[in-house]
Amino acid sequence: MQRQGSIGGSAVIRVRATGGILLVAHLAFVAWLTLRPLDVPWVMPANLQPFAGIQADLALGWREATRCIVEGLALLAPLGVLLPMAHGRTTSSPLGSLARTTTTAALISLAIELLQTGVPGQMVDVDSLLLNTLGVALAHTAVVPAARARLRRGSPRSHRVPVLQEEPSQGRTPTIPRVGMAP
Repeated sequence: MQRQGSIGGSAVIRVRATGGILLVAHLAFVAWLTLRPLDVPWVMPANLQPFAGIQADLALGWREATRCIVEGLALLAPLGVLLPMAHGRTTSSPLGSLARTTTTAALISLAIELLQTGVPGQMVDVDSLLLNTLGVALAHTAVVPAARARLRRGSPRSHRVPVLQEEPSQGRTPTIPRVGMAP
């Protein structure tokens, strides 16, 4: 059977391969950045209260707050584009795609935060989980629907309604006669 709504032939392979390679490279960079031990004289306690870190950043001034919030939004934001790209479909429910991508990014961010509990010098912060997830959702919303629409317009199949194609029958399936079991 042919996948409904996929890009044609070799294009889907190129998009998926490129998306997969870039996804792995980005996740390796994020792991290196967030899970490497830091040599610091002391570490702040874990922030498990939502928005407490953002409020503390805002208390430092708008420049510092902007820098910290943008860093939190940008860390995993490429996943908003790379996850659907690695999936390789041009026709997908926009809301469903956003929900899948955001949920996957939230789980990746949660895994990073949980892994940071064992890394010297790294601090667990629930606000970074929230900002990372929001950044992925914003990137997905800004890029993916327009990119999919463009790919559908450029695809030679875009003028047809995608249909599931049944494979032709090749005859009856051979059966094996039953054999009795030995006592």
